[in-house]
Amino acid sequence: MPFPGPQAHHHPMSTHYHAVVWIDHKQARVVYFNADSSEPQVVQSSHPNTHLHHKANSIDSGHAPVDKKFFERVAEAIAHAGALLVVGPASAKTELVSYLRQAHPVTAARISAVEPMDHPTDGQLLAHARHFFKADDRMRSQIHA
Repeated sequence: MPFPGPQAHHHPMSTHYHAVVWIDHKQARVVYFNADSSEPQVVQSSHPNTHLHHKANSIDSGHAPVDKKFFERVAEAIAHAGALLVVGPASAKTELVSYLRQAHPVTAARISAVEPMDHPTDGQLLAHARHFFKADDRMRSQIHA
């Protein structure tokens, strides 16, 4: 029996998706979306109850140690995105981007922008991301299949 043809390697529809990641040290909210739909998902930190400021022995006080397991789960959650917007209120977003550059350079290469953002509702987050990518897509004048 012959092997299945090229359709076996066909990328799923989700590769056309844009995704936005809102991240702080407690959780990441990942939303995949296209023109018609959106699919939100939450990735919890490995230690969501840790307060950031009580570790007397941390190298630079006031910062939680980088939670690699958390970032790894976020990396898995965004692996299928065609283009990424990374937002968040504090340093977690830049730590995530650094982690992706080291551990997942292919995913890191798809990051369109990193922006500060406070604590939006899911609706605000999605509206901002759609608006961002509309402008971004126009700028890149991508041809959509």
